[in-house]
Amino acid sequence: MPMVAEVVERIQESDRIFTLRLRLRNPEQRRAYRFAPGQFNMLYLHGVGEIAISIASDPDEPEILGHTIRATGRVTDAMARLDVGSQIGLRGPYGQSWPLKQAEGADVLVITGGIGCAPVVGVINYVLMRRQRYGKLTVIQGVKHAQDLIWRERYDYWRTFPNTQVLVAADHGGPLWPFHVGPVTEVFDDAKIDPEGTIVMMCGPEGMMIAGTKDLLQRGVPEQRLYLSMERNMQCAVGHCGHCQFGDQFLCRQGPIFKYPAVKRLLGIRGV
Repeated sequence: MPMVAEVVERIQESDRIFTLRLRLRNPEQRRAYRFAPGQFNMLYLHGVGEIAISIASDPDEPEILGHTIRATGRVTDAMARLDVGSQIGLRGPYGQSWPLKQAEGADVLVITGGIGCAPVVGVINYVLMRRQRYGKLTVIQGVKHAQDLIWRERYDYWRTFPNTQVLVAADHGGPLWPFHVGPVTEVFDDAKIDPEGTIVMMCGPEGMMIAGTKDLLQRGVPEQRLYLSMERNMQCAVGHCGHCQFGDQFLCRQGPIFKYPAVKRLLGIRGV
């Protein structure tokens, strides 16, 4: 059953994207709740529906749970109307997390595509707040159109950290676009990737991830060091409804984070 959470802060990130910071009402549930970057919660509005949303906040501060949401349908449009003090149902956490323990001491390459990818925002913030545990951090963001890039000030902030590189590309740039114009893979050369010493964490449209993994494999990055966050329609989060079936696996149970070898045969196959 969903736990009751209260909206303690609401941030309007863009016209259609907003962040809800939630706090569980029950003190015992707050103390017991723990998660890892890459996991997700099921957020529920009575009489409207339930959706899977990645947790974007820091796992060492589990009492306040951040969820960045894009208003794209009935449930998310209703959530966009919530304000501080509103109550919402919450189940979780669910799913597999990013390999941040295994990545300690290695370079971390985060590649994300699209308007915004909450699963990797949590990774980036986690690494920056524990900077001494990791090698070089490289963030590569690709968007289709220049106007799709939100949180530009956040990218500028990330650049202020030591041994941290941020690269941005748009398929279609505007007259004042200061970054690369072209596919996101075209900035991989600028990242100066150490193939054997880098852990790659990737999230975004499946076509972009297929192109990205192909390029990285050609550069000598081992398959076992590539991790992908897959997106499908997750409705129950416990492997019963079948909506998120991905081959012989369920994203809500075996995913949404996968090692590349576990999913490479399924990528780009229509209907899978």
